[in-house]
Amino acid sequence: MECTEIREGSTVIFVPAQDMADSFPPGTAPVFFNRRMELNRDATVLLCSVLQPSDYLDAMGASGIRGLRIAGECGIPVAINDRSLEAVALIRRNADLTGLPVEILNRDTSALLSERSFDAVDLDPFGTPAPFIDAGVRGSRRFLFVTATDTAPLCGAHKRAGMRRYFALPENTDYHSEVGLRILLGFVVRETVKYDRGIEPVFCFAREHFVRLHLRLTRGAAAADRSLKRIGFVKQCPRCQFRREAPGLVPEAGCCPGCGAPLTPIGPLYLGEIQDPSALQEMQERIGGRKLGTAKDLNTILTLCREELPTSSFYDYHRIAKVEKVSPPDIATVLERVRAEGYPATRTHFSGYGIRTEAPLSVITRAISAR
Repeated sequence: MECTEIREGSTVIFVPAQDMADSFPPGTAPVFFNRRMELNRDATVLLCSVLQPSDYLDAMGASGIRGLRIAGECGIPVAINDRSLEAVALIRRNADLTGLPVEILNRDTSALLSERSFDAVDLDPFGTPAPFIDAGVRGSRRFLFVTATDTAPLCGAHKRAGMRRYFALPENTDYHSEVGLRILLGFVVRETVKYDRGIEPVFCFAREHFVRLHLRLTRGAAAADRSLKRIGFVKQCPRCQFRREAPGLVPEAGCCPGCGAPLTPIGPLYLGEIQDPSALQEMQERIGGRKLGTAKDLNTILTLCREELPTSSFYDYHRIAKVEKVSPPDIATVLERVRAEGYPATRTHFSGYGIRTEAPLSVITRAISAR
């Protein structure tokens, strides 16, 4: 296998040569490696330095970069697994290169997690993580980390695929990236509570082509019930920007109070807070002392996530301006006007044009249209 040496964080490994002329270079190599996921990996390395799990499983290791970085940059005992013999051979080569004492496994992920448990389990498959969530929950003692790159099904662009994989109704809304994250999170909750366990989001975000969840698992029926209470729907008007949250496993019928159209239920998904502010604060305090190639972008995401209101959707203020046929002011002005009406309002990490607020739609529209 022809390989190239690269450095990510403070870790040096070999990655397979890729056809850079291809529309998706990572797909041309015998073992998968996507340089565009560096921020995803940087976030996990930084968070693990805060959480310090007693051991960690990189369940779908491929090149081994994620697990090797956790071992070398966080000092955590690591096991790296992959069912591909080619991948395992590359992982061994990279482990030898780094000199790190990682355990290397060649197993089917679901079978492995039926037999062993780890303090933190990291699921980073190609495409959907849905088939592996049940095993991930069973094999995790305290932490479960999940990446999904099938954003089209999650966000409603491929609606039937989203229904099949996540047993939910996604919609391609103006806030579709948040819909995708919350549908995935709601699916994880439904896979977790059947074991009388609950989840607590620690750091969950969406970026470009992926959704990333970092979750703390809790034990007991009461913990499961608390998580189940966070499951519900966002009911969206198909004609205008009105929407409302509706807790519960079954959405009630309803109509838009503005235009009278029947509201479309989106979900079931996870409602409310998706961050642990204290963990995010500690991550930001540590970011300057670590070698992270995406430190600037990651710090921006952490700042926005810490400030976000815990609403379950956001408003695209440029879209509202277009509907109102006005030229939109800058986002800071819109936020100031909404706050002046007595409603908290923040930006969101999901979109540069996104506004989070519980203010009525009329207040938001007025803030955008005022001269």
